[in-house]
Amino acid sequence: MKRQLWGLVGAAAAVLAVDGAHAAGGDAKAGEKVFVQCKVCHKIDASGSSGVGPNLNKVAGRKSGTLPGFKYSPAMVAAKRVWTDAALDAYLAAPAKAMPGNRMPYAGLSNPADRRNVIAYIKSMAR
Repeated sequence: MKRQLWGLVGAAAAVLAVDGAHAAGGDAKAGEKVFVQCKVCHKIDASGSSGVGPNLNKVAGRKSGTLPGFKYSPAMVAAKRVWTDAALDAYLAAPAKAMPGNRMPYAGLSNPADRRNVIAYIKSMAR
């Protein structure tokens, strides 16, 4: 009986840990739906070509202002920010506040879950 109880407790803890990690890391499928508004300006594919905004393929971990062939604002180039999850989250929340002088004309994503989901989607699309 004790062995079964501990087995159930262990299984419940594993489910909670996986669910917590999923929530903390975002949901790429949900992020794809939110990313629709980003597609107005951004591509996210292996083509290397950009739209009005830079192609976001493999942006996670990349230094700001470094995608070859895209003309970034001086602020984006000078920032030399590495796009970590935290940096992406801050930028997506309020681009003008996170990086004054950048050219992205977007007010930001106010919902933290939407930001986590978009970041998960962007990372899932890396090719």
